[in-house]
Amino acid sequence: MAVGDRVDQFRALARQAIADLFDQRTPFGRLALVQVLMLAGDTLVTISLADSLFFSISPHEAKSKVLLYLLLTLAPFAVVSPLLGPLIDRSKGARRATAVASAVGRAVLCPFMAMDIHSLLLFPEAFLILVLSKLYLVTRGALVPEMMSLTRAAAAPPPPADPGSSPAEATLTGFDRSANTPGGDPAPTPGYAALNARLTLLGTLAGFAAAIPGIPILRLAHAPGVLIFDTIVFVAAAAAAVRLPVSRPHRTHPRGEPEPSRVRRVPEGHDFDPDLASLQPVAEPQVLMGLTANSILRGIAGFFVFMLAFGLRRYNHGHGASLFWYGFALGGSGVGSILGLMLVPRLRRRFAEQQILLGALWVVAVVGSVTALLGNLPAQALLALGIGVSGSLGQPSFDALTQRFVPEDQQGRVFARFATRQQLVWVVGALVPVVIALPLAAGDVVAAAAGAVGGLVYLTGRRALPTRAVPRQFRQRG
Repeated sequence: MAVGDRVDQFRALARQAIADLFDQRTPFGRLALVQVLMLAGDTLVTISLADSLFFSISPHEAKSKVLLYLLLTLAPFAVVSPLLGPLIDRSKGARRATAVASAVGRAVLCPFMAMDIHSLLLFPEAFLILVLSKLYLVTRGALVPEMMSLTRAAAAPPPPADPGSSPAEATLTGFDRSANTPGGDPAPTPGYAALNARLTLLGTLAGFAAAIPGIPILRLAHAPGVLIFDTIVFVAAAAAAVRLPVSRPHRTHPRGEPEPSRVRRVPEGHDFDPDLASLQPVAEPQVLMGLTANSILRGIAGFFVFMLAFGLRRYNHGHGASLFWYGFALGGSGVGSILGLMLVPRLRRRFAEQQILLGALWVVAVVGSVTALLGNLPAQALLALGIGVSGSLGQPSFDALTQRFVPEDQQGRVFARFATRQQLVWVVGALVPVVIALPLAAGDVVAAAAGAVGGLVYLTGRRALPTRAVPRQFRQRG
């Protein structure tokens, strides 16, 4: 495909995302505004802590600091998943209240961080900032289907039921069958994968936009000035989150069973057991297999970031590689992320989310193999590009699977649980090059092998799904 066509695709996706942002009459547009402000605030926090990057110290000392950093990135999920995750689904308005609390908490913490920038108090304050940031990201996953349901309800009366699907299926997915089935007629409402891609793109663009004032403020007023400015951003995010509408509370039948509109869809030909689903709300095997695939992609991303960082430090000691190459590779990753987000809506018209996840793993395997054969520094940017594309293809697709198959009133805790597992795999992947000194070429081979093995596991696992445990349990209980 020509470069001009790629540019046109990006412009189309950006126009759609920006149109969502500026259409504040719709619930999804309000969520888009919250996303922009939250991610801009997170970027400014990162900029304010830029002086703590481990490039300023020796590689040996860097390892201990990186290990501490990895523990800090994982620790917030230990709070979000078991403690705060269930609160997201507890009551009417809980998700909006969680988003507001996440923004307000960070608005309060930023001035304290500005005062304690050279104190040990900075560490617990930064930890709380991370907890609140992850809390919003988890809540956002559950808010997407809720805001889209409200947007559709406000825009038009519900369409006539598809004769080939049950009312429960039509209500759960919130889309025409053609919107979620490859080869169907185009539906006016985009699928979850495309919506997730738009929000992610808006967050990426917001990060770039926040850096425009953030970096000059860092130079002129240092980290405290950036954090004070960030306080204003988070206050605006809290005000935007207050404007999110609240859906009606979930109703139940007299015996406590969920109403049909809240029952998740199961594969055709299988009976549905609400008791089993209530015990394990993520029992849908497609979701569990997708979690495995996307976790592998996250692990490869964590591995590559630190493999490249420490590999360049060792390369720098012998051959004079500069920090420019790290920035060049990160730039390639950013470009790849935007390309992936641009491709998601188009690919979703032709392929299912499961196929896109599989393709993302194959991309890493192929690009990693090519990079290992080339074996030079510029080739690392190619691998960063491939990993960026794969991550941007995988995450929106997996989120869409979760939003489509997990009951809406349980998505908050499920997203928290999944985010914890994915972050754990990211940390494990990042630990490998921290503990083991890997040359760049060897690291490229590891990344390629992980992508290939992950692709094979996902492919064979999906083919075995019809005879695996969950469908068999459905048949036995039916």
